[in-house]
Amino acid sequence: MPQKIENKETQTLSPPKVPSNRRRNQRSHQAILKAAAELLQEKGYGALCIEAIAARAGVGKQTIYRWWSSKAAVIMEAYASQAAPNVPTPDTGLVKKDLCQILRQLFTVLTKTTAGAAVTGLIAEAQTDPNIAKAFREQFLESRTEATRTILERGMARGELRPNLNLELVIDAIYGPVWYRLLLKHAPLDDGFAEELVNLVMVGMRA
Repeated sequence: MPQKIENKETQTLSPPKVPSNRRRNQRSHQAILKAAAELLQEKGYGALCIEAIAARAGVGKQTIYRWWSSKAAVIMEAYASQAAPNVPTPDTGLVKKDLCQILRQLFTVLTKTTAGAAVTGLIAEAQTDPNIAKAFREQFLESRTEATRTILERGMARGELRPNLNLELVIDAIYGPVWYRLLLKHAPLDDGFAEELVNLVMVGMRA
C-alpha cells in the first residue's frame, strides 16, 4: 500500500513574547533608592519609614521587603555609592599631608551631604543588626581603611614611620575620634580637627 505523505507548509513564526519583569523590577529598584535618598534629605533618618519610601516610589511595602530587610538596609544601599565611591588615595609624598587630605575628604561627605545623617543612623542600627554592621563595614568603611593603610605602608617604606607599626590599631586611632564626634556632635569635623588629630597620631608613628 502506498504511503500517504502529508505535506505541511513550513511557517516562520516570531518567537513568543515572554513576559519579563526585569525592566519593571529595575525601575522599581531605582525608584525606591531615589525615594529613600530624597526622604532622608527632607526628613532625616529618624523620621524616615518604609511606608513613606514606598509611597514616594509608587510601590507596595512588600516590594521593598522583597529586596531589603529593613529601612537601614535600603538607606545603606542608597548612600553607599555617595558615601564611599572608590575613595581616592592622596599621594603628596608625606604621610601627614596624605592623612589630613583623606580626613578632609571624609569630613566633606559627613558634613556637606545627607550621607552624614545616613551614616549616623546606620551606625546606630548596626549595634543591633549584624547584617547592617557587616554591610556598613564593607560598603562604607573598607574603601577608606584600605586607602589609609596604603598611605601608612608608603610611609613605612619611605622611612617616615616605624617599620613595626600595628596598622589596624593606627587606623582605629585615626577614625575612632571621627565617629565619636559624628555621633555625639560635641565638636566639629573640620580642617582644624583633621590637622590636630593627624599631629597627635604622628607622634606615636614616627621612626
